[in-house]
Amino acid sequence: MSSKGEHQTVPLSVLLKRESESEKIENPEILHGQASQSKKGEDFTLLKTECQRAMGDGVATFSVFGLFDGHNGSAAAIYTKENLLNNILSAIPADLNRDEWVAALPRALVAGFVKTDKDFQAKAKTSGTTVTFVIIDGWVVTVASVGDSRCIFESGEGGIYYLSADHRLECNEEERERITSSGGEVGRLNTGGGTQIGPLRCWPGGLCLSRSIGDMDVGEYIVPVPYVKQVKLSTAGGRLIISSDGVWDVLSAEVALDCCRGMSPDAAAAQIVKEAVHTKGLRDDTTCIVVDILPLEKPSAPLPPPKKAVKGKLKAMFRKKHSEASSQSDKEYMEPDVVEELFEEGSAMLSERFATKYPLCNMFKLFTCAVCQLEMKPGEGISIHAGTSNSVKLRPWDGPFLCSTCQEKKEAMEGKRPSGSNNKALLYLLPPLQIYGTKRSLNILFLFSLFSGRHGSDSD
Repeated sequence: MSSKGEHQTVPLSVLLKRESESEKIENPEILHGQASQSKKGEDFTLLKTECQRAMGDGVATFSVFGLFDGHNGSAAAIYTKENLLNNILSAIPADLNRDEWVAALPRALVAGFVKTDKDFQAKAKTSGTTVTFVIIDGWVVTVASVGDSRCIFESGEGGIYYLSADHRLECNEEERERITSSGGEVGRLNTGGGTQIGPLRCWPGGLCLSRSIGDMDVGEYIVPVPYVKQVKLSTAGGRLIISSDGVWDVLSAEVALDCCRGMSPDAAAAQIVKEAVHTKGLRDDTTCIVVDILPLEKPSAPLPPPKKAVKGKLKAMFRKKHSEASSQSDKEYMEPDVVEELFEEGSAMLSERFATKYPLCNMFKLFTCAVCQLEMKPGEGISIHAGTSNSVKLRPWDGPFLCSTCQEKKEAMEGKRPSGSNNKALLYLLPPLQIYGTKRSLNILFLFSLFSGRHGSDSD
């Protein structure tokens, strides 16, 4: 037996096994598939695996999955698909290590969504799009969403988690209050004689969502600021389902997961779309992306039956007890762990989204706009906290800073000033004769909005 001071040798096979197990835990296998049935041709997807980025400690890879459900035309969905990822990445400093990069994602997602909306509105096109955007880095999944497409996750242990928010006015009282306080009106379609039909909508414009990218004719209180949730998965992995409202208007999370259990991601996505269309008919573009996140040694296999869904805020699951015979290595690498919530924030206020406690002191450079990354001269930037009633710790002269145009957009979203894009929204308030060349009543104008492709009219 070796004494305490002597070096003990470890068999090469054990070292190789440890290294292999460590790599498997660091980098799960990502399998994905998608399917869709088109009614209007306004749903678009982005699926990118093995995206590379240079970091302070080398090169790493991540995967991106996006679903863009357009309305009132496809321009906003196409533009967002082509530009959102670059706008997000441009908001993250290049010299971060992996942990810092993951921690920077929530803020960068907010900046990227707002910049994409700002740039698209400059093109003076009036279409809009919902966005559900998923970034997978190792076992960390970060989801940002505006609108009513959803992302759900079933863990390997059987728990169901909701990783996105629903920004329909019908079911979100807080968002209704925010819009009315910012200058918009919320109500149902008035058909005359006091009769109101359909879901709650924002007027002018008739949009039934409180958040989207685009929709410049509705007013900027329909904000592009996303709800963001970030979780660290257990080593058991699980299955993500990202679908447009064509699926979720028909299927619950439990039904969607059950109908495709044991199938490959491609087959699962096709089955979910088939179930949705079979149940209610093809009334809207219906799109589904399925992503399996698995340990490398674990083949794609039937997942266990779902346990009781975890609603509202993500709650940590109880850690499974290990048997005393298990080794420390087995505990670290083989036994499923809990799903851990790392970040969750849904406020529509930029000052709140950029002011939260943050581990990185260099997330925002002093003379760079926090949204559009424009370089500014000293003294040109406007603090994100200017005009807010935050605590003493968030002083108006503290950063991060915005350029003048991003500050104007921030204030327009908060209802503090009209912006240039809101001028078009005022057309909805003009007499119908000046807009459409007819003397029909304002109720007919609202009917036009209902059937002109505004999001949500398909299900009325």
